Amino acid sequence: MVDEYDVDEILQQALDRLTVLADINSALAGTMDATEGLRRVCRIVAHRIGDSCVIDLLSEDNAIDRIRVMRTAAGGQLREDVARLPRLSDTATGPLARVLRGAGPLFLTLTDLHPGPEPDEWDAAQAHYFAEQNATSAVSAPVRARREVLGAVTVSRCGSHPPLAADSLPLIENIVHRIGLAVDNARLHREMEHIAERLQRSLLPELPVVDHLTMAARYVPSHATAQVGGDWYDSFLLPTGDTTLIIGDVTGHDLKAAVTMSYLRNMLRGIASDRQEPPARILRRLDLAQHNLYPEATATCIYAIIHGPECGPRQLDYARAGHLPPLLITHQGDTHYLNGGHGLPLGVSTEVPRSSATEPLPDQSAVLLYTDGLVERRGEPMNRSLTRLRQHAAALARETPAILCDELLTGLAPDGTDDVALLAVRLPPADHPS
Repeated sequence: MVDEYDVDEILQQALDRLTVLADINSALAGTMDATEGLRRVCRIVAHRIGDSCVIDLLSEDNAIDRIRVMRTAAGGQLREDVARLPRLSDTATGPLARVLRGAGPLFLTLTDLHPGPEPDEWDAAQAHYFAEQNATSAVSAPVRARREVLGAVTVSRCGSHPPLAADSLPLIENIVHRIGLAVDNARLHREMEHIAERLQRSLLPELPVVDHLTMAARYVPSHATAQVGGDWYDSFLLPTGDTTLIIGDVTGHDLKAAVTMSYLRNMLRGIASDRQEPPARILRRLDLAQHNLYPEATATCIYAIIHGPECGPRQLDYARAGHLPPLLITHQGDTHYLNGGHGLPLGVSTEVPRSSATEPLPDQSAVLLYTDGLVERRGEPMNRSLTRLRQHAAALARETPAILCDELLTGLAPDGTDDVALLAVRLPPADHPS
């Protein structure tokens, strides 16, 4: 017969277990960093279930990434560390080796934690871990997802604390199941990021080799999403021998935006190569084509042409379709934005006229085209963002276009909350041979 005190104890145990699972769900959902999420889980388990929690994950090179949190003997403080273990030995037969091969969960007593005579070196190293913390019992369970073993979770009790009981297995299995889902989701997210980035980069062109110009371009995908974006850059030689500079951004962060970006880039190439007209006329033709073929899409864009002989002087003819202005950086460190040639974004209206603008290009100056991911900050006025870009660029006035792009990305877009595309070109000195 079960009295009311037994019922209260059973209910309290059930409530405690539900609370632990809720806390673990919150720990995994509360961060985008998978490693940090697992560290939080280890802390909860080491504090509430055992004296130590170890998560071992199989890496792509078959080594083992270990996260360990254990309670210290003095004061019961939690100590944690991260380590890289060697590959699982083919001859290892200890508990952890069996679990990493898919066995378990295993309930381990004090006897099970000690290796037999002449243990495998890998097994001996794992047994040493239990010995150094004076473990008396443990549960080791495989982390699985989609029928694949991703690693193992080991929870142990140490010293004079009561050993783990067999009834703790369901709770630990439940925890391990949640860990498996979190690890699998994190890996899928990384895969999607890599696929998206490869797709985006495959749609971007190689820059032309122009003897009298030095050019560099960069594309950095957003770290906040696994989706592709619509940012692009381009440059090619016209039949006249002039060099084009193009940058644009299609609205949206999805596959449709990336595909539309590719279509617009190729249409602009075709129109510009066929019609040697001022930039505003080229953008108008592109806008008409976009309204006809992709009426729901909108995009910003700059189309610019560098005119002039190799020995100079040169000028930049350009038009902007709703895009942020190019930045001109002189060799002496003076900077100013090219605010002319401004018009509506592509896809808004074909009725509003577009205009071109012309800017003389001093010898050894640089022109920078960029997308808004480089400068925009939530809650910050755009003029302050643009001032910050000018200040960074002025300090890099004599660097190569490649260094200019890399340093601007490092200084202005370290968090990667939005896609960023950059295109930079530097003119030669006045005595450059023709």
